[in-house]
Amino acid sequence: MTFPLFILGVLTVAGAVAAMTLRNLIHCVLSLAVSFVGVAMLFLRLGAEFVGFAQILVYVGAVAILIVFAILLTRSGGVEPKPFLNSQWWIGLAIAIAVFGSLAVAIVGSKDLTSVALAEKTAPVKQIGIELMTKYVLPLEVIGLLLTAAMLGAVIIAWQEGDRK
Repeated sequence: MTFPLFILGVLTVAGAVAAMTLRNLIHCVLSLAVSFVGVAMLFLRLGAEFVGFAQILVYVGAVAILIVFAILLTRSGGVEPKPFLNSQWWIGLAIAIAVFGSLAVAIVGSKDLTSVALAEKTAPVKQIGIELMTKYVLPLEVIGLLLTAAMLGAVIIAWQEGDRK
């Protein structure tokens, strides 16, 4: 394991843990964005440029910012602080350990782990962009319209709730 890979892994995991444990919603979303950036950097480090840049554009540039705006638009005044751990925290921990154990057994016991890797197929970002803008332009535009309609709906709902107060 190289040092930059270790740093990116620590950054990603630290952002995810902070997103789960912080009490302020804005801080949670910003920590989630840090975790998204860490995952994108890991993809870039692995040579998957398109997936890494799509991760940055979609998750960091759109999803995290949309969450921040949704929180800021719909947040109510006072929120009472709740305790970090409740009386049933051990059930969640037991379930998490069971899921991790079953996934670890499945991965270690997989015969695909020892199989020979196939020849690497690479699709440069330019080729993917050409395919998106020629062959798949209609689905791309439909997804863009759907996301725009969802964002406008969220703004209208938040605006109507603001008028009621």
